Amino acid sequence: MKKINNSYGNESITSLKGAERVRLRPGVIFGSDGIEGCQHSFFEILSNSIDEAREGFGKEIKVIRHRDLSITVEDKGRGVPLDYNPIEKRYNWELVYCELYAGGKYNNNSGENYEFSLGLNGLGACATQYSSEFMFVTSYRDGYKYSLEFRKGENVGGLKKEKADYEHTGTTTYWRPDLEVFTDINIPVEYYRQTLKRQAVVNPGIRFVFFDEESGNTEEFFYENGIEDYVKELSGDKGFTSVQFYETSVKGRDREDKPEYKVKIHVAFSFSNEINVLEYYHNSSFLEYGGAPDKAVKSAFVYEIDKYLRNNNKYNRNESKITFADIQDSLIFVSSSFSTITSYENQTKKSITNRFIQEAMTEFLKEQLEIYLIENRDEAEKIAAQVLANKRSRESAERTRIDVRKKLSGKVDFANRVKKFVDCRTKDISKRELYIVEGDSALGSCKMARDAEFQAIMPVRGKILNCLKADYEVIFKNEIIVDLLKVLGCGVEIKTRHNRDLSTFSMENLRWDKIIICTDADVDGYQIRTLILAMIYRLMPTLIREGKVYIAESPLFEIRCRDKTWFAYNEKEKNDILKKLKNEKVTILRSKGLGENDPDMMWQTTMNPETRRLIKVVPDDVEQTQEFFDILLGDNLQGRKDYISEHGHEYLDMLDVS
Repeated sequence: MKKINNSYGNESITSLKGAERVRLRPGVIFGSDGIEGCQHSFFEILSNSIDEAREGFGKEIKVIRHRDLSITVEDKGRGVPLDYNPIEKRYNWELVYCELYAGGKYNNNSGENYEFSLGLNGLGACATQYSSEFMFVTSYRDGYKYSLEFRKGENVGGLKKEKADYEHTGTTTYWRPDLEVFTDINIPVEYYRQTLKRQAVVNPGIRFVFFDEESGNTEEFFYENGIEDYVKELSGDKGFTSVQFYETSVKGRDREDKPEYKVKIHVAFSFSNEINVLEYYHNSSFLEYGGAPDKAVKSAFVYEIDKYLRNNNKYNRNESKITFADIQDSLIFVSSSFSTITSYENQTKKSITNRFIQEAMTEFLKEQLEIYLIENRDEAEKIAAQVLANKRSRESAERTRIDVRKKLSGKVDFANRVKKFVDCRTKDISKRELYIVEGDSALGSCKMARDAEFQAIMPVRGKILNCLKADYEVIFKNEIIVDLLKVLGCGVEIKTRHNRDLSTFSMENLRWDKIIICTDADVDGYQIRTLILAMIYRLMPTLIREGKVYIAESPLFEIRCRDKTWFAYNEKEKNDILKKLKNEKVTILRSKGLGENDPDMMWQTTMNPETRRLIKVVPDDVEQTQEFFDILLGDNLQGRKDYISEHGHEYLDMLDVS
């Protein structure tokens, strides 16, 4: 019997103290105890150096990724104050590195230090120190070198202070995130590169140097004009408008009873019919989820472009209004805002919620867009035409999606709804196999040969549609393809430039463990196999990625000797068998089509899991696969001729030349 514990009382309530507050619950501060939390701990230290540089102290920040996954961040700022603080009656190093919610960034709305601060809540340096295996801090200022050492959240040896000559003031922090705190500390090189590039974008004139000790590579990130240069880089020769850059400064409050604060807004954008980018930053922090700026951009762009379309009679009669998705598909937009008071969604700073920032940015963008569209008539016409093209393409694809859902929706009564489909008995999806066979004759032969418990048969009549060349409207009017999709049950993945989320696909709805393409071992059979694969590749590529698609190998030769029969799947196997039977009288028969094979032979060679040969279709390099399908089924006629010229002899043994 389990003993009941009744000792829960006043003495049962405890609190985490010191380093334990972070080491035992890193997710509370960093959002995660995995690699994302570890990355955020690095960003907190980087943020302090960025704040210094943005205040005008030091224009270069160096980051080193060491082989043992430790990190160095070095700046040329004023050096973090570590000495005795007479007001707090404690050493500053204790406040900065051992005290959560302590720092020099709480009075930024008063115009003192760090007016527009990236590191906000006094958590970063301390929390990162607490979550480190070790941390060494060196600060050069006031003619001294100040040194600190921490191990697993505890200071070792106090503050070391010595007179020093140095080229510049600044702070160097060297530490390794602790695997006892984070489940993973192997921050990828790409994260460093992406983070430092983003910071260079929103901090014009500050140079970021990244050295990866493992590869020996050094990279620099620098944008003299910040987001304007960045949008020009993104746009390149793919943009069909010029790059627009606007900035403003305003004051306001989120609510009447809340304090007034300062806001700076910088925006840059252009339009392109090939790429789209939407990035928001606030106080240098990348806002992955946007928040206030995202709402402002969507509201302003839809309002002004819709107004332009209406005023210039661009809509068709009774045509619906544009959505932001139609604009976003061709928009390259980057904003960088700053405020002296910021309401982040949480400590990870991935979204801001300031009402005033949203309102101010909306009005500012509306004003600038209205003037831009009036003063740049040629560009306005191009934007209007592209946005409407995006809208109409989206609506056409949406109609196709609805049509597909209607055709594929609901539970299918296969016996009545799909012609000539033969189901199996088991409902256990992990055992169910679907044989897609060539024609009615193969259906009859496979039906007699199969194990009806777990093997189903779906015949295709003749050569199916080439799905790589046909558009979606034609594809989904094709009876053979629609019947195949109904039998598979998983829906389709329609991916177009204008409709990334246009999909009815679900692996959970797939009714089969194996999808086996079974065609004759001749030229027609190989072409039908290729067309079926092309259909799956275009409409349901996940089935290939998940290893659900197979090809059943059919034997080319039947070799009989006395009362025994051997099957050879190629010339080499035939020759190997003949060598073993060289002193025997043998009969060699060219293997007939599937429909002419007797059931016993079909079971043994093609359907018996113990003896059949299945080739799993695996995802190859995407570009290689596309190139190969283009040669076999696309418009690349010269490529097809060259391929046949080079490889045609490999397929000669498929032909019956007798």
